[in-house]
Amino acid sequence: MGQVFFIPHGGGPLPLLGDPGYARLASMLRGLGPALEGTKTILLVTAHWESEHPALSVAPRPGMLFDYYGFPEETYHYRYPAHGAPELVEQVVSALAAQGIESTLDAERGFDHGTFVPMMLMRPEADIPILQMSLMSSLDPAGHIAMGRALAAVLDDDVTLIGSGFSFHNIEALIGRSRVDREEGYTLAKAFHDWIDDAVCDGGIQPAEREQRLSEWESARGARFCHPREEHLLPLHVCYGAAAEAGLAVEKIFSEPVKGYQTSGYRWQ
Repeated sequence: MGQVFFIPHGGGPLPLLGDPGYARLASMLRGLGPALEGTKTILLVTAHWESEHPALSVAPRPGMLFDYYGFPEETYHYRYPAHGAPELVEQVVSALAAQGIESTLDAERGFDHGTFVPMMLMRPEADIPILQMSLMSSLDPAGHIAMGRALAAVLDDDVTLIGSGFSFHNIEALIGRSRVDREEGYTLAKAFHDWIDDAVCDGGIQPAEREQRLSEWESARGARFCHPREEHLLPLHVCYGAAAEAGLAVEKIFSEPVKGYQTSGYRWQ
């Protein structure tokens, strides 16, 4: 029935540059490569693209979108020459439409760093076609769970769904400029990630309650410290929705600090 991943992709190209604060994250992403064996197409929902309706990058050979600034010159010459996945587009559009979700197509957009940074680590061969997909600009958590549930219809043994975000995405904290004391910040991040683990992984929670918790994520301790804006969390909601609809079981695949702040990743299969 396929598999689903929520992965943290890190800050800009730092996981590719050997930044020590991202060493464990980069190692985890490299270690996921074998899990993609047998996958013929990747549907990747990136935190770095928002559109009124879910948008799909449909170029047969997507270019590169360097949506970061202030990094070494080499990071603006990366290439990730994976093919697009036009053969999956119609299935995704139909699956969304069947649940009343309109979508749009974008023939120009290239792979942004939410796509190419983790994929350069996970699959440096760039031999698996990728259909890149946006979030919805509403940033509505329940709407993204519903979007994920619709996408379950395209999951099979040939298709892997990846939600590329970051479970801790407070840029000011990561670069050492937060107004919150660092030790307090570490505590808030740990509290929020304990909450995420319970919401996603606790087998004793009924599906309706789990969905309600994820929809009301802002109420968790440390939520807005970890996510002043929630675009990097919402790929998790898409992944959860798809996995729940497909009846897949979850496991935590990453639980380590990044720059000192707790970060998590999950796999459903």
